[in-house]
Amino acid sequence: MTTRNTTVLVVEDEALLLYSIADELRDQGFDVVEARNAAEAIRALEAHPEIRLLFTDVDMPGAMDGLALAAAVRNRWPPVKIIVTSGKGRPAPSALPDGAFIPKPYTSHAISEVFRRLGG
Repeated sequence: MTTRNTTVLVVEDEALLLYSIADELRDQGFDVVEARNAAEAIRALEAHPEIRLLFTDVDMPGAMDGLALAAAVRNRWPPVKIIVTSGKGRPAPSALPDGAFIPKPYTSHAISEVFRRLGG
């Protein structure tokens, strides 16, 4: 996979983490769409059909957490590759969609390597 023109949706409720990882991924050549919760993420997916990769935190405010968002994306946008992250432990394998899990703290390099491995 080449990162040029690959669009990533980053979903993170902690503003500093969101801005940091989004900027780092842009520096690596990804196009990045940002969302602070699952509702914003769904709207972004509807508005940006070019999104091919989702990077979401598990713990987020609102009616839907990152695992529920990942399941919704898997069902509605099956071509989108998914990476889930959490600083509070690894979710049960049955709770994770096909894709990958990266524990916090993470690096943008680790995320982009997983994206490349997923073929997004």
